[in-house]
Amino acid sequence: MAMNDTSSAAAGPAATGFGGLPAAPYGGDEHGLICGFWIHPERPTEALPTLAQAQARLSDPEGGFLWLHLNLAHAGALPWLRRNAALAESFDEAQQQGSRSSRIERVGDHLFAVLNDVTFDFAFDVGDVSTLWMQVSEHLVLSVRRAPLRSVDRLRMAIKRGDRPRSSVALLDHLLRDQADELQRIVRQATERVDDIEDALLAGRHAGHEAEVAALRRLMVRLQRLLAPEPSALLRMLSNPPEWVADHDKQQLQQASEEFALVLRDIQALQERIRAVQDETAAHVAQENNQTLYVLTMVTVLALPINLISGLFGMNVGGLPLLEHKNGFWVVLGLIVVLTAGLTLLVLRATGRRK
Repeated sequence: MAMNDTSSAAAGPAATGFGGLPAAPYGGDEHGLICGFWIHPERPTEALPTLAQAQARLSDPEGGFLWLHLNLAHAGALPWLRRNAALAESFDEAQQQGSRSSRIERVGDHLFAVLNDVTFDFAFDVGDVSTLWMQVSEHLVLSVRRAPLRSVDRLRMAIKRGDRPRSSVALLDHLLRDQADELQRIVRQATERVDDIEDALLAGRHAGHEAEVAALRRLMVRLQRLLAPEPSALLRMLSNPPEWVADHDKQQLQQASEEFALVLRDIQALQERIRAVQDETAAHVAQENNQTLYVLTMVTVLALPINLISGLFGMNVGGLPLLEHKNGFWVVLGLIVVLTAGLTLLVLRATGRRK
């Protein structure tokens, strides 16, 4: 059974995984390595279960590149990176400052990327978005995260099935496209939910949707803000990339950016629909409130005669009329009925003239 980015498993030396790769311990490295691969465009991919094996392979990449994916929540991950990897200054600063603005930029001879994606157990909540930090060079791709991410897991499974990106930038492009696909899937599910709410509103069933519509709108705003790579940073990088970045890889990154732009337009359109649903729901709630206030007002007006007369006859003073009359109660009751009926007719006529 396939493993996701939240699990760990151990296999014997003779076991094999997807695409003929050796099934290595997953996420069991003492420095927080989740998975590692040596990837060559023309040779079988090699799994690297430990960072020690990865360091040995990095000394002689043989025309390929390494992808090392680490769990930043592991206490040994960041110290190992600082000791053994030539981290760009932006990479280290992003960990300390918690930078979460999605972007791809050039830092010296490296590419530095901050990508946001939904967590593996995403449940349509604004808190289910986490960050992936990446440093890409010609022969090494470093990626770190604190929470399991769906797009990273899809990329890992694709490589285990036999996909072989042509270069380290192609792997970054693959990840971006997986992220765009995941974002499109979220937008599609949210659209279907908005469709159901709109149908309920048209059928007159609007109660109970206010909280869900508000949550969907917050989610779309957060996804648009976090998941969209900064176009200015990407354009600057594409206009002046490192020398080792091939023209084909630049074109692929540009296409990936255009795919994100299309998804973002879908998000903006969905936001407009959600705003319209909120306005319609608010209008229905306001109408119900007005009807309730109208009913309360009518009850208060029609109760004026009985309140007024009962108040007058309830005063404990001498000289009250009908006090000794044997049919006094019925006389007062008839007076209340007559006055209430007359007031009712006046209210109905006034309401009819307004309509």
